[in-house]
Amino acid sequence: MRRMSVFPSGTSLGNLGLTANVLQQEDENNTSELVSELANLSDRARIQAIRSLPMSYDERRRIRSRAISVKTSKNIFNIDCSQQVSRSFRRFGASVASARQWLVVWHGTLKEIGGRFGTSVLSYFLFLKWLLKFNVFSLIINFCFITIPQIVHAPNISNVTGFRGLELLTGVGYFNQTVLFYGGYNGEVIVSKPPYNMQLAYFFTIAAYLVLCGVSLIYSMSRSFQKNFVLESGPVSGGAWRLLCSWDFSVVNEKAIQNNKNNLGTQLKESLSERLQMKHTMSMSERMKYLSLHVLAWLLSLGLAVGSCAGIYFLGIDQLTSSLNHNPNDLTAEASTLLLPVVVSLINLIVPLLYSLISIMERYSNPRAKIYISITRNVVLKMSILGILCYYWLNSVPENMVCWESFVGQSVYRLLIIDFIFCLFGTFFGEFLRNVIGTTCAPSLGVPEFDIARNVLDLIYAQTLAWIGIYFSPLLPVMQVIKLLIIFYMKKVSLSMNCQPPKHTGRAAQMQTVFIALLFFPSFVGALSMVAYTVWSLKPSKYCGPFQGLQTPFHTILSWTVYIQNLPGTYWVWWIFENVLRNELFYYLVTLIILVITYFLWQITQGRKELIRTLRQQIVNEGKDKAFLLNQLQNTQKQRRQMASFRYQEFDQTLHFNPNWINTLPLDM
Repeated sequence: MRRMSVFPSGTSLGNLGLTANVLQQEDENNTSELVSELANLSDRARIQAIRSLPMSYDERRRIRSRAISVKTSKNIFNIDCSQQVSRSFRRFGASVASARQWLVVWHGTLKEIGGRFGTSVLSYFLFLKWLLKFNVFSLIINFCFITIPQIVHAPNISNVTGFRGLELLTGVGYFNQTVLFYGGYNGEVIVSKPPYNMQLAYFFTIAAYLVLCGVSLIYSMSRSFQKNFVLESGPVSGGAWRLLCSWDFSVVNEKAIQNNKNNLGTQLKESLSERLQMKHTMSMSERMKYLSLHVLAWLLSLGLAVGSCAGIYFLGIDQLTSSLNHNPNDLTAEASTLLLPVVVSLINLIVPLLYSLISIMERYSNPRAKIYISITRNVVLKMSILGILCYYWLNSVPENMVCWESFVGQSVYRLLIIDFIFCLFGTFFGEFLRNVIGTTCAPSLGVPEFDIARNVLDLIYAQTLAWIGIYFSPLLPVMQVIKLLIIFYMKKVSLSMNCQPPKHTGRAAQMQTVFIALLFFPSFVGALSMVAYTVWSLKPSKYCGPFQGLQTPFHTILSWTVYIQNLPGTYWVWWIFENVLRNELFYYLVTLIILVITYFLWQITQGRKELIRTLRQQIVNEGKDKAFLLNQLQNTQKQRRQMASFRYQEFDQTLHFNPNWINTLPLDM
């Protein structure tokens, strides 16, 4: 070990009778003793002992090498097998952990984005990656359980026209009777051991995917809500928490650091502004003015949404009428089918800009309230458009089309493709050209900000379309996966070259929770409702699809239960289906149990909240007690100092020297 010098400064070794060789030999002896002691220790103890040595890294490394060589020379014929195995497992675990980081999709890219632009921008790319996992999972199960059996055993292809290129945009023509859409499948039982029922495979694969998506969304939403709303609510999320505990330490870029500082300052101002607004009381005239302004803004917003939906519906009816009479080989008629998705994409592009102008008129003082209002209006617009399209597809189309499921699948396909094209144009014109104009022509505009809310809402809209079309086009996730991959890299490049992080992000984690909630409701719930209504209520096409000839697609489950009733050993399956799953009392009891459990959990949550309030009040009371005791202690010390000063002045016992002290002595001395 390194020792401190015991010699006085300025003392030479020769005066002490020591030479450099003697000191070097003594140091070598001490090192040899240390190496021998380390060699006798176990591997873990030796590593800890070497780490605790007060030496440089090179010296510790040299000591470690000598200790390992001494231990190896002593135990060359007696190797500890358990230590070798544990060392091998540790090395293998480190290798696996390193390989996992390389296997994680976009691991390094996401770390780079988070370091340069912060967690608010990173949340968009994490959301995109999360949606990509949904679609990859859907693609795998649909392709394995529906598409491959259909292609290998019973191809349903007839009257296939030549490929002309326009099918990539319209989905008709060459793709009309391929496995891309519903009409390319049939309901035959594939002869194998055991036989493979395509109707059951189609029904259960789509149902399993939607159920797993719902469970995953509920779990993610609850975890995110618990983390970002429950644990960060109340006094813990106040100004002190933001100031001391909310810094994003993953950011290393100087510009992003400055933006984080500005964002933190903005959040503190918003918090103080909210508290002042709670204390501020407006007069009755001011309240009526603000209320009338907000009502007018909402009427304009809803009027734009209703007018857009009406225009889309009547345009769809007109296109449906014209499609019944056109020649399938007419390219002009085929290209006219793109009119409806182009109009829908234009509405989704222009109307949100009008909403932004309306929000300027409202003059919100709280930026977060402005963001939430804008998100709500855009969600109402997009979901209203999808709702009117679903009404058009499920009410007008089945009455007029021979294979109406494939028509709906092609319509959803066109909407996805045109939405993707508009996304590319929006990135080019809205970000690239805006950056060029802001840096060269009009520097006062500056670099455009990355609009997280708008981009996430576009992802939610596209994913809703994918969920709606999963029944009518089982391979639609292929297009969604390709679209998400291209959008990821396109947005990454555009973000690095054209954009800057948003200056007003609000609470990014809570915004992410809001986006997950919007993805669940109304997006997933609406898509699930449409698919469920199609399966339980609508009559399938007579001449195409796996469910042709049935009253509803759900009747394939009824036919299957009747079939397994006669098989030996499967009576209990039929009994459960007939007496449990088809019994309303079962769902009533399940709902009652869920409500009771929810009530108990709610009561537990309320009790914990009350306990937290009590503990916080105790902390406040203890702080007040400490402040009171400190004041008392200061007053007591002050009084003691004053008393000591008073006594010192009253009883002065200072000795004075009398120069005539000799005259004070008695005369007889």
